[in-house]
Amino acid sequence: MMNRVRVFHFILAILLLIHSIDSFSQSKRKRRWADLIDTTSKVANGLRCENFVYKPNIRTVQLYDQSFELSQPILNLESDEKLVLCFDDLDGDSKNYMFTLIHCNAEWQVDDLSPSDYIEGFTDHVIIDHKFSLNTIQPFTHYSAVFPNENLHITKSGNYILKVYQDNKPDNLVLTKRFMVFQNFVSVDAKVKPATITEFRTFKQEIDFTINHQEYSITDPYQDLKVVITQNNRWDNAKRNIKPLFVKDNELVYDYDDVNVFDGGSEFRIFDIKSIRYHSERVQNIYKDSLGNHVILQPDEKRSFKRYASGIDMNGNYIVKTQDGTNSSIEADYCLVHFYIPYDNAYTSGNLYVAGAFNDWRFDSENLMKNNPKRLGYECTLYLKQGYYNYEYVFLPNGETEYDQTYIEGMHQETDNDYTIYVYHHQTGTFYDQLIGVKRLNSIKDR
Repeated sequence: MMNRVRVFHFILAILLLIHSIDSFSQSKRKRRWADLIDTTSKVANGLRCENFVYKPNIRTVQLYDQSFELSQPILNLESDEKLVLCFDDLDGDSKNYMFTLIHCNAEWQVDDLSPSDYIEGFTDHVIIDHKFSLNTIQPFTHYSAVFPNENLHITKSGNYILKVYQDNKPDNLVLTKRFMVFQNFVSVDAKVKPATITEFRTFKQEIDFTINHQEYSITDPYQDLKVVITQNNRWDNAKRNIKPLFVKDNELVYDYDDVNVFDGGSEFRIFDIKSIRYHSERVQNIYKDSLGNHVILQPDEKRSFKRYASGIDMNGNYIVKTQDGTNSSIEADYCLVHFYIPYDNAYTSGNLYVAGAFNDWRFDSENLMKNNPKRLGYECTLYLKQGYYNYEYVFLPNGETEYDQTYIEGMHQETDNDYTIYVYHHQTGTFYDQLIGVKRLNSIKDR
């Protein structure tokens, strides 16, 4: 009898030890990703009318057309199109998240419209759909919502901010995400070509376009219209408030040589972590420790003086996907992805960042490449969900707000880029900017 008691106590002690080790490992993992996301906790509580995450436990925020995960978050007001919002909470528990919509002007500032002016139905909605992660080292809860729906109809075009908040407290911000709603009141004819100015021709792309408004009245196109062009769905380098060069009968011509020109850049770098069971494209090594999954990417190289090389990419985008399970939303695990690029001389005039759609093209301490003198290079570690990713390195000079893409990546007029033209109209007697036309084009297909 005594021996049985001793065996029981021995087994109990082993189980308690295993539990404590597992709890310690999870605690270390949580500390690790919290350390990696140290910038969000330092943000003031004010609303930011941009893609932004306010809490360090929120990751992999996506907003896209329900029909295609890689699509832009744009709705046609006169269609039955829907957007999907999804994100992960790395705390792995159940929380009370809600969302609402905020109308903005063409400059992404909150305008004077009240929610009842642009929403038919309820203005605030609980995010009911949530699922817990399955077979992952990193526990998380996956939340998702689809709108418009039977309880939420959008009645006006324009720019919108989707705001997610917690515990029925609108000031307890979780995330904000931009999307657009448009109506086809005008048509846009556009093309992409090498820059007209001789000195830019080999490495810049020019977008020339014409707005036709035969069945839509525009009284003063110079004051009432605001035209914006984005490259690869990013807003940090958008060309804003472009005015017509010529005004003809029912036709506005935007045929500039300078204000509608973008750096061509290079094709994006890629890596594939859809599986962490084998080494796939651009992956040098994979291992696990108490912090979780580690993916070591192959060293990158500076491309600023290399010839143009074509390649298949997603123009800076990414997709969440796992080949190690059947449901990528909850079975795709998180990985510590290690980036490294060597240098000839350390950069003293600015900072180097790794960026892409996966971090909304932000340049902060999370994606800052840090100098490692022992390796003679710069390195960075990001906590990313399994999938297929595009990225690039950008250089931000000291004291500047505009990055230099050419410093590491180079520029070429042949590069495949996506462009979107947005036409906003502030109609006389109204209090908001309508989005009356959208044109999507590609630098390869629309030359």
